[in-house]
Amino acid sequence: MAEKSQVFDQTYEDYLSQIAGLDFNFIAATLGVKVDGGDVIVPLFGKSYRVSAQSITDSSGQKPHLAICVILCKYLLMCPMIQPLGGNWMAYKDFKDAAPLIQAFSNTVTRPLAETFAGRVAELESSGKKMGGYTPGEEFPYDLCLQFDALPKVPLLLLFNDQDDEFPAQCGVLFEKRTEKFLDMECLAMVGMLFFEYLKKESGL
Repeated sequence: MAEKSQVFDQTYEDYLSQIAGLDFNFIAATLGVKVDGGDVIVPLFGKSYRVSAQSITDSSGQKPHLAICVILCKYLLMCPMIQPLGGNWMAYKDFKDAAPLIQAFSNTVTRPLAETFAGRVAELESSGKKMGGYTPGEEFPYDLCLQFDALPKVPLLLLFNDQDDEFPAQCGVLFEKRTEKFLDMECLAMVGMLFFEYLKKESGL
């Protein structure tokens, strides 16, 4: 356990040292984040986190889980020089660098989502809306479609078909093509894992 904590601390400090070299005012508009003094405020699934060269804290002043710290830091560090256009929803497996993690994404995000909420579409919808989910601007032929703002420039689309007499429940979690300009595939997989965990927690399962 001590060794795991040491790795966490080292990774955390490495990211903070990289964050120290950023000009928050320069990247704020591109990323849709707010600068507050020497800190930047980044929302992740509707929860605000404060990032600086010294620390990363949640709304209660506590250090978040390492996965959240890594996602927030990568989002800031990967800020593109020119803001890419949105649109063009894609499954995780269709991103060019996703191959090594496709199975892991299925095992930790889409499959457990389908299994957990099979026969519970109303519950999934209620939990999703509590998390800030909203009706997307375009229609999809699914029992439930909800869009989420994982990060300001990283929307997530949940598509869910419930089980019936012939087929099990099916779930799709899509991202815009431009997402690869804001996060690497490891971080995007972690975003998916957090999404499932937050939905499950919101539903009380």
